[in-house]
Amino acid sequence: MNWNTHLKAQSTRATQLYQNLRKIARKSWGVPLNHRRTFYKTVIERVLAHGAVDWCLELTVRIARKLSTIQRPFLLAISISGAYRTTSTAALQVILGIPPLHLQLQREARGTALFRLRLPLSTNVSDIDPSEIEEKATGWSAHPSEHLSPTQISKDDGGNINTGLRIYTDGSKTEKGVGAAFCVLTDINITHRWSTRLSLRNTVFQAEILALLKAVEHAVTLPTQQLTILVENQASINSAANPKSHNSNAWKIFKLLHRHPHIRVSWIKAHSGYIGNEEG
Repeated sequence: MNWNTHLKAQSTRATQLYQNLRKIARKSWGVPLNHRRTFYKTVIERVLAHGAVDWCLELTVRIARKLSTIQRPFLLAISISGAYRTTSTAALQVILGIPPLHLQLQREARGTALFRLRLPLSTNVSDIDPSEIEEKATGWSAHPSEHLSPTQISKDDGGNINTGLRIYTDGSKTEKGVGAAFCVLTDINITHRWSTRLSLRNTVFQAEILALLKAVEHAVTLPTQQLTILVENQASINSAANPKSHNSNAWKIFKLLHRHPHIRVSWIKAHSGYIGNEEG
């Protein structure tokens, strides 16, 4: 399939849109220039992007040239200086800060294939395995009436907490790799450890939120008692305490904390000499 029919139809639609734009926007009158740019990005470009994941993943030179031809009249219509019709397309793209249409559509197509459809891309484009990509929670992550007890989350330094069971979490990223871990401390004795190595593509936040999730899951299996999870990353605490978070791990943490109000989460200052924090 060479997509000739589709490209011809897209060209026809683009011509109609351009003619409609010309009725309300000329060099010296009509729709303001900033509104023309918005119109191009939110309407025209969206129309042209229809089905791009099927025909823009691996672009040919012919398709790229055709898209450039389609884009050019719109660049002239929204150009700030009322550029001459002989101005090159590349110059218009630089002046307006609008990327070439074929690159824009290809970027969106690859993003859709990888992050939404979970389709692997060719190895010369990306070696990311779709199964490694973090999934986002969709819909209502929690009922509007659900919320955590005010005593469950603390942003004050919890390093001085020395009563009850304490679980210290940690996530880090160095040139050697990315890791997440937690340890359980009773008085001064470490009774349990957990750690895992993550991909180099993972961020510190992803490591921290994973360590917090595993710590909460472990806490749930323990007998009900006074228990505090000490976390050095405030971003992961904020995400876990947010009932509308779209992070799937944060959503799981929120649900577990909501069902087990005896589990407290407190921030702890990093690298301050606390035994559990250094061990974690």
